[in-house]
Amino acid sequence: MLEPENFETAVKHKVWVQAMEEEIKMIEKNNTWELADRPKQRSIDYTETFAPVARLDTIRALIAIAANKKWKIYQMDVKSAFLNGYIDEEIYVEQPQGFIAKGSEEKVLRLKKALYGLKQAPRAWYNRIDKYFMD
Repeated sequence: MLEPENFETAVKHKVWVQAMEEEIKMIEKNNTWELADRPKQRSIDYTETFAPVARLDTIRALIAIAANKKWKIYQMDVKSAFLNGYIDEEIYVEQPQGFIAKGSEEKVLRLKKALYGLKQAPRAWYNRIDKYFMD
C-alpha cells in the first residue's frame, strides 16, 4: 500500500488510521505537548538547528579499524528519538487534523519536547544524547 499524500486519503484506510492513533498515543505518553491558549503574536525564530552527523566514509573507516583490531562494535536505535529532545524555546503548533481535543478546538499545542518535522528536532536530540553519554 502506498503512503497517502494527505489526511483525507489516510483516514479511508484502517491501517493508516491505526498508525496515526499509535503515533499520537506515543507522543502523548512521552509528554511532548500540552494544550495552551493561542499566543497573541506570531513569530518565526529558528536558533540553533544544526546537529553533527558522521560522514559515511568516517563510519566505514571506524568499522574497518575495529574489524582489523577485532574490537566489538555496538549499535543502538532509539525509538522515536526526535520526540525525546528537549527544546529551549516556546513553540506552538496547531492540533493535528483528526485529533483535535473536544471542547478545546480553539487551543493550540505548546511543545515541551521536540517533534518530527521541527527544524530544531535533530539538534535537540543530539544535545540530549550527547549529555547522556558525557555524564
